[in-house]
Amino acid sequence: MFEQTFKNFQICFRALNERNTFSSGDPITGQISFELTKETKITVITVKLTGKANVHWSTGGGRSGRRHYSARLDFFDFKGVIMQENTATGRTTKLQPGTHVYPFSCQLPQGDFPSSFQGIHGRILYSLTVSISRPWHMSKDFVTELNFVNHIDTNQPVLWAPLSGSNQMTLCCLWCASGPITMTVSVEKKAFVPGETVKIICEFSNSSTHTATPKVRLQQKQVYYTHSKVSKRMLVKHLASLTGEPISAQTSDVHTEIMLTIPSSASLTISNCSILVIEYFIEVSLCGFAFPDLTVLVPIILCDSPVLSQPPPYL
Repeated sequence: MFEQTFKNFQICFRALNERNTFSSGDPITGQISFELTKETKITVITVKLTGKANVHWSTGGGRSGRRHYSARLDFFDFKGVIMQENTATGRTTKLQPGTHVYPFSCQLPQGDFPSSFQGIHGRILYSLTVSISRPWHMSKDFVTELNFVNHIDTNQPVLWAPLSGSNQMTLCCLWCASGPITMTVSVEKKAFVPGETVKIICEFSNSSTHTATPKVRLQQKQVYYTHSKVSKRMLVKHLASLTGEPISAQTSDVHTEIMLTIPSSASLTISNCSILVIEYFIEVSLCGFAFPDLTVLVPIILCDSPVLSQPPPYL
């Protein structure tokens, strides 16, 4: 048995930053270590870098049966050799009992690859796999996941420009119509990082005869596609929420600032994958018992680098 011969197998690699993330073109250097309980023949030890995305969901059931949808993308698949048999003599390497340590180095390819993501109906996965092959044995794989981040250019004007949206409605009851309920929502920029607090600036006017309560939510929209976007599955999650002070009836020009903190565990925006898309919205609603919710959605982006709310001085 492999486990009886190999003990305490470990893959260690040098972190490039405090978050232990990797990006396109980054080098990966580290070492593997293991203990052998007896003399063991090794054919080859390899290291492999892979990046891939896959989605899957099902619909229907009962007499009509279930229908399954799936798609897969392979971004890259590279393999290198850490140790191999003596090619000159053709002899298999014999390792003695004890601790063995082998360094390795590889590099992530250049390319516009999406950030890592794990969802209900799919995932984007980057991994480093070490395989040990022995004569007359099946190879044994050791897999560790890499937290891959897609860097974006944070100097794009669209990312630090303010955003706003507005909506209004009038309540009707038979032949009577109340004054309008209006709402304008603004944020200081479009791009944020997980853990950052968003200042949401709201302007309300409530000319109706009913009290309205503002509610704010951070909405994550996950969209899964089959190839060529023939079919899709959408899932909306609310990651954070706050309730503001009620807006009294017959009140105008109410200015409110609501501070909503993005969870530090939130995934980054994904817009560069054809089968899996992650989008974010700030959803602000005015809610009341006597009327439907009045809602404004402001799209935002979650990225890995802080973005200023005004242009850098050299732009």
